[in-house]
Amino acid sequence: MALAFDEYGRPFIILKEQDRKSRLRGLDAQKANIAAGRAVARILRTSLGPKGMDKMLQSPDGDVIITNDGATILEQMDVDNQIAKLMVELSQSQDYEIGDGTTGVVVMAGSLLEQAEKLLERGIHPLRVAEGYEVASRIAFDHLEKISQKFEFSPDNIEPLVQTCMTTLSSKIVNRCKLALAEIAVKAVLAVADLERKDVNLDLIKVEGKVGGKLEDTELIYGIVVDKDMSHPQMPKRIEDAKIAILTCPFEPPKPKTKHKVDIDSVEKFQTLRDQERKYFDDMVQKCKDVGATLVICQWGFDDEANHLLMHRNLPAVRWVGGVELELIAIATGGRIVPRFQELSSEKLGRAGIVREKSFGTTKDRMLYIEQCANSRAVTIFIRGGNKMMIEETKRSLHDALCVARNLIRNNSIVYGGGSAEISCSVAVEAAADRHPGVEQYAIRSFAEALDAIPLALAENSGLPPIDTLTAVKAQQIKENNPFCGIDCNDVGTNDMKEQNVFETLIGKQQQILLATQVVKMILKIDDVISPSEY
Repeated sequence: MALAFDEYGRPFIILKEQDRKSRLRGLDAQKANIAAGRAVARILRTSLGPKGMDKMLQSPDGDVIITNDGATILEQMDVDNQIAKLMVELSQSQDYEIGDGTTGVVVMAGSLLEQAEKLLERGIHPLRVAEGYEVASRIAFDHLEKISQKFEFSPDNIEPLVQTCMTTLSSKIVNRCKLALAEIAVKAVLAVADLERKDVNLDLIKVEGKVGGKLEDTELIYGIVVDKDMSHPQMPKRIEDAKIAILTCPFEPPKPKTKHKVDIDSVEKFQTLRDQERKYFDDMVQKCKDVGATLVICQWGFDDEANHLLMHRNLPAVRWVGGVELELIAIATGGRIVPRFQELSSEKLGRAGIVREKSFGTTKDRMLYIEQCANSRAVTIFIRGGNKMMIEETKRSLHDALCVARNLIRNNSIVYGGGSAEISCSVAVEAAADRHPGVEQYAIRSFAEALDAIPLALAENSGLPPIDTLTAVKAQQIKENNPFCGIDCNDVGTNDMKEQNVFETLIGKQQQILLATQVVKMILKIDDVISPSEY
């Protein structure tokens, strides 16, 4: 783009390859952007809440994903429009920060855009709308603090944590086992949590899945599960009180770095070479035996010779174990990863109460369980399910539940779900609008209306008449002055979410409102779009 002047000094803009570009300006640009944002939100709207639908996405190479996790749906969708990409990034940032509420945040942003469009048509300047939204988001943010409740939990009383994780899992495909899965998630988080520092490292929780069995067979293992078996079929399948040598050096003779050629022209020379090679292996295996190891876990493979020797010396071994798994095994067993045989010593061995090999079904599938470790700060959630898609979706659902449990350990304030927090904020924002002079009060009122989109979508997805349900609940909240009334999605017969035990984390809700408002402000400020036109 270049700026030029004609002979009278009037400026005009020259666009490079003008015939190939399309340009939208002013209100048209904003309307086009708002339409793009709303289109993305409309897709996710039906996936919101416990009765939300799942989406099926097929990748170009034929992989099928079935999910109702907002971040996953948007990540897998092939989005061309730049504004729609902003919505994708919005749900991802909610996923990275909070891990839950990825659908709600996009639905909310879409609703804010819809309200903004009405205001722009009335001739209100986009910046005034954005400022009004900013004021309203602060009011809603502070109001959430007021209606939130602290709840106490301890390692002995995990019920409150389980209830909150169940709320998260109730909107997923795994909701028939939500109690069992929520308990597993909470126990896993508490096993690796540092309660003094209020910190949880989710990397220490490994989620493994194996097709077969049923969802109810999902289990939590206080230790590590490795998808490998013993390197020799005749090695013992169960080792108690194991001392584990964790190696990243291969069981094979050293290779010179330079190119070399060995000429063997007699049987004796060949014999010498063979003896030398065997001596190498002997020394390696002996070294492991000398330091007292009863199990060797190696990152690389072994020669058959080494395997045979290990078998004869009664030293069980596992080969081709990945780097991440090695690290987790080292953390769990309190061992050190040894890069060279010369450095192997008895202090560097990891300890585990029991190492066993378990086979599944009629297939040859075997996995190695390392349990009762010296340091139980690394745990594994082992998922079973009917097919690969089910296991992948369960992994995503559990990730959400783990994140919720982590957030509650960081900050144990909760608000009630079922759209009750949004309705309460909407009432508070509506009341605050009259105190603001100027055009912003229109934007603040629109923000209050936009907040109603979440309970409306919940009611719609649950097959209830949306507007009747929402107005009834709103009236009940104002009449009883009870901010815990929400949409009764599961037909329990009460609108009080406190009785239904539907909780959400406070920081998750606050983050949703802030992120959605930021993205909408950004979209409203764009008034000129130059894009290459399609041919």
